[in-house]
Amino acid sequence: MNLKKLVFATSCLAMTWSLQAQAQEPIKVGVLHSLSGTMAISETTLKDTVLMLIEQQNERGGLLGRPLEAVVVDPASDWPLFAERARELLEVEQVDVVFGVWTSVARKSVLPVFEELNGLLFYPVQYEGEESSKNVFYTGAAPNQQAIPAVDYFMNELGIERWVLAGTDYVYPRTTNRILEQYLKDHGVADEDIMINYTPFGHADWQSIVADIRQFGSAGKPTGVVSTINGDANVPFYRELANQGITAEDIPVIAFSVGEEELSGIDTGPLVGHLAAWNYFMSADVDVNYDFIDAWIDFIGNPDRVTNDPMEAHYIGFNMWAKAVEIAGTTEVDAVRQAMYGVTVPNLTGSHATMFPNHHITKPVLIGEIQTDGQFDIVWQTPGTVIGDAWSNYLPGSREIIADWLPPVSCGNFNIRTGQCSGQSYE
Repeated sequence: MNLKKLVFATSCLAMTWSLQAQAQEPIKVGVLHSLSGTMAISETTLKDTVLMLIEQQNERGGLLGRPLEAVVVDPASDWPLFAERARELLEVEQVDVVFGVWTSVARKSVLPVFEELNGLLFYPVQYEGEESSKNVFYTGAAPNQQAIPAVDYFMNELGIERWVLAGTDYVYPRTTNRILEQYLKDHGVADEDIMINYTPFGHADWQSIVADIRQFGSAGKPTGVVSTINGDANVPFYRELANQGITAEDIPVIAFSVGEEELSGIDTGPLVGHLAAWNYFMSADVDVNYDFIDAWIDFIGNPDRVTNDPMEAHYIGFNMWAKAVEIAGTTEVDAVRQAMYGVTVPNLTGSHATMFPNHHITKPVLIGEIQTDGQFDIVWQTPGTVIGDAWSNYLPGSREIIADWLPPVSCGNFNIRTGQCSGQSYE
């Protein structure tokens, strides 16, 4: 073999080795959930959910012939630390995608990092809307997929006339309650029939607030509480309701952030009849849900562990991302983003979820009633799925805005009146 042929053969062999090494290089999946602090009660389970989904995908052969590798960080319920940990995942660890975050204040903290570094975040929790970023896919509920149907249920099915909007003091409850306050007023509810209260994260002393709720509900009109209380503050809140003898027959509570995981730490006996609005309950009577529950219990090794709505959102988001990666043939963010639009995967309630160009998915809306075993009896649901609306139809300034990340709009905040985008757009 002459020198020229030897150099060529060596070069081909080196290229083959390089391609083989690249094919085996793991796809890094970032997990950005609080494992300590006030939100650990809700977020630790979501970390474990992503780890289970990664394990299952690897058992199926990974993606694109490559294994998946989890990179887990703990932002410790510290909102500025979320941004630092997000930057660590994207710049240092160079992950291909991130699944994580619970509160909207944490999402707002990481959003500039994902947009600056062109990362991809799958956000699995109900939120206040009023946002659509090209770097975030929102697999939790927008207000029209949870808060508005919940109020309609209270109004139409239970005849509620006086309204307590109780929330944790941060962006999600405040924005959601602005939407709900306007919605109630549009439906003829007077100012004096709306009570709004906010408490800090981890709030523990509910005696005087619950007493105020009790007094507000004594005016002779049917009264209900719409709760956007988050994290471990829910435990003393519900305990104090029971202490003061407030039952669902007296003043029903419908919650947006209390699921099976939160109820597992509460004596639910006195809370039977109170409600929650979600897009999934563990009690959904379909085979795909039973398979998911079995897989979860097998993975976690504890038959008493429960499933909940944000877990389903990660299940949907992860499977959508995996499908988009296969369609795109790469984990490169821009290619995966384009492949996401129109992707449809099964949900855990017997129907399907589809990703729309506003970066929101279709979801059923379910109302569940708390049972003595900490599960929910599904008492109402939409006949089909509802398309998530990034911008509320009930807030001035938002009614004229739509999100559409496909041409010719290609932005998350297009004003249909002016024909202009404001903020981030996709070129």
